[in-house]
Amino acid sequence: MENDLKLKLEQLHQRLDSLKEQINTEEATKNAFVMPFIQIIGYDIFNPTEVIPEFICDIGSKKGEKIDYVIMKEGEPVLIIECKHWKENVDAHNSQLHRYYHVSKSRFGVLTNGQVYNFYADLERPNIMDDKPFFTLDLGNIKEAHIRILENFTKKSYNLESILDSAEALKYINAIRGEFEKELQTPTDDFIKLLVSKFFNRPLTASRLVAFREYTKKALSNSINESISFRLKNALSINEKIPSKQESEDLQSIDDNADSPKIITTEEEKEAAQIIKAILRELLPAARIAFRDTQSYFGILLDDNNRKPLARLHFNHSKKYLELFHNGKDNGEKMALETLEDIYNYKKELLVAANNYIQVTVTQD
Repeated sequence: MENDLKLKLEQLHQRLDSLKEQINTEEATKNAFVMPFIQIIGYDIFNPTEVIPEFICDIGSKKGEKIDYVIMKEGEPVLIIECKHWKENVDAHNSQLHRYYHVSKSRFGVLTNGQVYNFYADLERPNIMDDKPFFTLDLGNIKEAHIRILENFTKKSYNLESILDSAEALKYINAIRGEFEKELQTPTDDFIKLLVSKFFNRPLTASRLVAFREYTKKALSNSINESISFRLKNALSINEKIPSKQESEDLQSIDDNADSPKIITTEEEKEAAQIIKAILRELLPAARIAFRDTQSYFGILLDDNNRKPLARLHFNHSKKYLELFHNGKDNGEKMALETLEDIYNYKKELLVAANNYIQVTVTQD
């Protein structure tokens, strides 16, 4: 379910990127981008009992006010959606949604420009929409955690209690994270004093505070960099490893394959190939794992045989995919990658692909 939902959202983002310059109105934004999103989360946009466009929502003396969409489930509103033009910054336009939320029975409101979807609730005061969203989905930066949250809003999996249970945690985790990231960039006096008080017992003079600010920035930066380095080394199962002769030859062979001006092997492709090779070394000797770049994809092959693909990298577009193979099929299954580290999520599939070839060889022998 998660992979299917993520793939559909990525396809919607590709559609947005290709069409947005031709979308000149808010109405066109709704039709081209928001309605497909509503379909993706499982609701029938052609069923007026399920998706109600231009829902009349009288507010006090104001009559005829309309919400762009109200999503209904079992006769009850579960989501109200207010849309803006794709060029608009949705963070600056929540006042209208705030008014609609007050008179609606829905517990959740969404403000969107077709790419960014801000989800609001009433966690601070009952029936009064919070000023800040508890969850933001950006189609241009989809993470696995976002998919898991969005799945709770789909027609198939909608669960009010489950969402409310996690909404407060999401709201405050995001708030804490935001404040922490600000401290990482520019440590405040209070933050510095809190840390320094743990080990420095003398009075913190103005000059000392200036010095400790620089120490804090450097300490935080070093800690983060060392943590990232440690995780990468563990993932690759290496400890300051110098590339072996075979690995150097592999990298050279990648460069050799890039002689044609139409085939450019990138550093990301090289790094990803080495990650896959490190995984496959659990089953295969290095000499049997070959790399071959083409105009369409970067291939990882068994015994340098095009009929034995272990994986393919599709890195020639803005979105990167890892193609996995099952039972020697010519066409594999493409899995979206946010970072190169995501390749490790498919370790099992890569080893299964290699093992399938090994078993076939044993059977033939």
